[in-house]
Amino acid sequence: MSDYVLTCCSTADMPYEYFQKRNIPFVCFHYNIDGKEYLDDLGQTMSFEEFYGKIAAGAMPTTSQVNVEQFIRFFEPYLKDGKEILHISLSTGLSGAYNSACVAREELLEKYPDRSILIVDSLGASSGYGLLTDAAADMRDNGATLEEVYAWVEENKLNVHHWFFSTDLSHYKRGGRISAASAIAGTLLNICPLLNMSYDGKLIPRMKIRGKKHVIAQIVNMMEVHAQNGTEYSGKCFISNSACYDDARKVADLVEKKFPRLNGPVMINSVGTVIGAHTGPGTVALFFFGDKRKD
Repeated sequence: MSDYVLTCCSTADMPYEYFQKRNIPFVCFHYNIDGKEYLDDLGQTMSFEEFYGKIAAGAMPTTSQVNVEQFIRFFEPYLKDGKEILHISLSTGLSGAYNSACVAREELLEKYPDRSILIVDSLGASSGYGLLTDAAADMRDNGATLEEVYAWVEENKLNVHHWFFSTDLSHYKRGGRISAASAIAGTLLNICPLLNMSYDGKLIPRMKIRGKKHVIAQIVNMMEVHAQNGTEYSGKCFISNSACYDDARKVADLVEKKFPRLNGPVMINSVGTVIGAHTGPGTVALFFFGDKRKD
């Protein structure tokens, strides 16, 4: 048994069963919808189908990050049990959760001065953040020390690529992220924005592509351009989707055809309730290891 625990936030958007099987405890963000607050507990309290159905019907959920006190309550039982902690956090480009975790660490180390709590800013989100955490879990399971896993994650986190597209601009309009005129024009022209995660962990629009077929081809092309060893890529590939599984499956099929050396089939997950509160339905995201993000 390792003498440390690997933890993350619910916004890594991996299935609940995955975290149980891999022995990765996660701390839950929160969201509010229809006037009621819920834990971002990976579909346990409210199914993803119900959540995205509410958004499609006009609901505008809000979200809240994990605060310092919640991190203290999450971390302390492991310290009491004699464990060290490696926590991988949602990107600071999207949330202040990393800073809350660091404040909690400082408070806890006053009480447990002989323990180590190492915290990584993943500079990632959703199942891309999950892909980084998965790699850390593989290292842990293969006997790597806390310090070895921490150093590897810090060195390689910018090699995780996040590419997103959206086929539904209505939620972006309702949330004020694009103007009503832009949403109408985009919808009429069948524009699907293609975005990726920048080197500092922020989502950046990169292209406006006309038509779902073309954006699916382009997102896979981005993997061909950036993946380690190109089409000889032999790592894992994850996809997350917000209530558009068929589109995600088309991307996965194309990836599996173009990259025959993949480490297993593409894993398709749901965009969770906190990330999904900002994307709305109709988003597909593709994650893989590649060259280092520089912009």
